[in-house]
This record gives sequence, structure tokens and C-alpha cells, in this order.
Amino acid sequence: MWQTRKRMLKDVKRWQDQGWISDDGAAAIARDLESRANPFGTAGALAILGAVLIGFAAMSFVAANWQDMPRLARLGLLFAGLSASYGAAGYLATRNMDRFANAATLTGVGMFGASIMLIAQMFHIEGNPPDAVLMWGAGALLAGVALSSTAALGATMPLAMLWGGWQQSLQDGVYWWFLPVWAIVTAAYTWHRWRPGLHLSGIALTLFTICLGFLSWVGGSHVTVALLGLGAVGAAFLGRYVLQKDLEDDSIVVAGYGMVTTFAGLFALQFFETTTLQGLILLAVITLALLLAAIYWGVKNENRTIAWLGYTGFSIEVLGLYFKTFETLLGSSLFFLVAGIIVMALAGAAYKLHTRSDLMEAH
Repeated sequence: MWQTRKRMLKDVKRWQDQGWISDDGAAAIARDLESRANPFGTAGALAILGAVLIGFAAMSFVAANWQDMPRLARLGLLFAGLSASYGAAGYLATRNMDRFANAATLTGVGMFGASIMLIAQMFHIEGNPPDAVLMWGAGALLAGVALSSTAALGATMPLAMLWGGWQQSLQDGVYWWFLPVWAIVTAAYTWHRWRPGLHLSGIALTLFTICLGFLSWVGGSHVTVALLGLGAVGAAFLGRYVLQKDLEDDSIVVAGYGMVTTFAGLFALQFFETTTLQGLILLAVITLALLLAAIYWGVKNENRTIAWLGYTGFSIEVLGLYFKTFETLLGSSLFFLVAGIIVMALAGAAYKLHTRSDLMEAH
């Protein structure tokens, strides 16, 4: 993001020198870009790394001396660490030192997780091990919401994914209870309007959906995954073109995750399940057509994310088909020849369309 801001500032300076914008306008644009700057920054990154190192140092010290401490001293040490971390976070927040407050909150989250594990060990508490991770995530979520800490909120979704994955490994079938937890964490991200957190939610839900196809479930689950992805893409374009224009940015994000989900389902159908040659060809044609449509839309609308997702998927698909049909070199060479001709034809059509649009704008 800082590279984009730096490049935009250079463009503004160039436009100012050429007289396209006034000095006051350039200054206003620079102030607006600065107000949108990433609040994390280098200082914030170093503070977070320092918090992680301090947390590991504290846990290592406690672990090394744990057996030699009286039980009351152990509890006092854990409570003191938590109080100091969250107290420092609150103090730093009141001084408008948000980056360092984030670091202190993250230290407290780490201390809270260590406290859960150590107290369970100290009192020989037995139960369902993933529940400890769920409790840790709940503490991180509470700290993130109460202290408006993006660092703590950022730790919540990975902890939820760890909990859900751990629970999944202990049972057959799909662990659907992950979805309510995912919804709660996503609601917290939405309430704080934290877009990186929403991306974490998108990644988590995408992985959960893709995993549906590989879990013991009803037949045709990869088909279900592909259809769910297509549904997400359809909903994204419905929001973009039919409902509200202010959903444009969000719809592109949803479409991107839907593309990944659809491609994962189709890819699994082709290369992880037993298919006939005719079935493979049909699925390959559908997959490549969807990817080419995504690339075309991304290029036409100057959306790099969609275009590069399409390019990446296209490359993976072609590589997979090559290895799948390696033994029939003649058939694979014919396939790639036809695919190459189709892509070149689409490239020519896209070029003509772009040229025609430029001529219409010129007139």
C-alpha cells in the first residue's frame, strides 16, 4: 500500500508541474493520501515483533522455572503479566500511541493463551484440548473489541481456524460449528470496519468451503464446492451491477474468493477424482472458459486482482492437464494447440475491442 501511495504522490507532483492541478489541490491530495496511510507502519511492525519476542521470552522463562515455583507464585506471575500487558495497552491508547498499544494488547493475548495452557497443566485439568484454543480466541476477540486493537482482532481468526481444524481432525464429517464462530469474528471485523480482517474472514471461509470437498460427505461434494463458488461470484456481480454502486469494491473482493473456490472445486474434480477422458475434457473446457472470461473481465475493467487470479488459475490448469495427459503426448499437443489458438483469437478480439473503445472516446 505504501508503494501505491508513493507512486501516486509522484504522479501528483508531475501533474502539478505540468499545470494540470493547482498547488492547493496537490497539497489537499497529499493530505488525503496521508490520512489514508496504513496506521501499522515500520514502528508498528517493530513493536509487534517486539511484543511477540517478549511474549516468547516470558513463556520460556516461566517454563524453565515453572516446577520450582510455588503454585500461588505461578498464579500471581500469570496475573501480573496479564495486568501489565493490558494496563500498558490502555495507557498507550490514552496517549494516542495506537501502534504500541496494539503491541501491548498482542502481548496480553499471548500471555492469556500461555496462562490457559499452564493453569490446565498445573491443576491437571482434562477435557477437550481444542476448547482451550477456543477460549484463547474468545479472549483475543474480547481484547480486540474492548481495546479496538487490530492486532488482537487479527489473531482471533487464525485461532478460530486452528480450533475448527483441530475439532475437525477429531471427528468424521464436517464440523459445522466453525461457521457460527466465523460469523461472530467477522461481525467484529465489520463493526470495526477493518478491511484486512474481512480478508482474513474471506480466506477462512474459502478454505472451509474448499475442504468440504475433501471431507467424508455425500457424493459429488467437489461439485457443491464449485457451485458455491459460482454462487458467490454471481452474488458479487448482482451487488455490483444491480443493487448499489457503493458495493463495487466489496463485490470484487467477494468475486475473487468465489473464483478461487470455483476453481478449487473444478480442479479437484479433474485431478483428485477418477474421471473418464470425456469427463476430463468437458471439465477442462468449462474451467478454461471461466478463467478466460475472468481474465477478459479483469482486463476490460482494469482490475488487476481478477485478471491475475485468472492468469494464475489458467497456468495451474494447463500445467495440471499436461501432467494428466503426459502419456498421450499427441492428444495433449493437439489440446494445447487448440487452446492456444482460442486464446490468441480472444486476445485479438480483446485488442480490437480496446481499440474501438479508444476511438469512440476520442470522438
